[in-house]
Order: sequence, then C-alpha cells, then structure tokens
Amino acid sequence: MADCYADRVVIEMPFAAGIAPERTETTREELRARFAAGAAARRYTAVRDVRIHDTADPDVIVLEYRIDGTRLADGEQFTMGFVMVLTFSDGLIANSRDYTDPIAGARALGRLADLAATLATKP
Repeated sequence: MADCYADRVVIEMPFAAGIAPERTETTREELRARFAAGAAARRYTAVRDVRIHDTADPDVIVLEYRIDGTRLADGEQFTMGFVMVLTFSDGLIANSRDYTDPIAGARALGRLADLAATLATKP
C-alpha cells in the first residue's frame, strides 16, 4: 500500500486527538514501517461500502469505506468507517485527510484510555 504514496506525503487526521498526531509530514518508507507495525497489531478482514466521489479537481478524490478487523493482542473485533480526501501528484497520494470516529479508532487500537485522557484535558 505504501507504494501508492509519493516520496513525501502529508497525512492529516483532524479527529484523531489522543491517538495520533493531527498532521504528519512523512516519507513513503516511514509509512511502509507504520503500515507494517499496524499489520503486526491488527488483521483487517474486510473492506466494504466503498464509494469513490469525483471532485471538480482531477487530482482530488473523496473516498468512503468501512473496514472490519481483529485486534491481534486480544481477538477483539472492530469496524471503522472512514472518509478520506486524497490529493494526488504524478499519480501518487501526496496528501491524505482522514476522517473517522475517534472512539471506534481508539477502540480498534486498544487506546480508549489515551483518548479519554486527552479529552479530559481539553476545555
């Protein structure tokens, strides 16, 4: 999957407070390592309800989908829905804005306590 990204990429996750940075500037190789770490912790079992929306900009698409998976540490199953706004440059993803339910994401990562602690410090 990392091969779909540009050498340098910006990943934005505005709703990921407490479980991931809101904005990350990274490289394809750092993403490859990140994806490998995720695969060591979770097994995705299905991608469903995929919708691809064209936009007025041919380099931008909006993608909706749901993924089902299992957390390997304890066998806990999860489902997460996503909306992604992808910007392409030279046919590769250069920017990704990922929107998901932060509670479902924290549950899938086994990090509900981290999310709760972050929210408790917000005014």
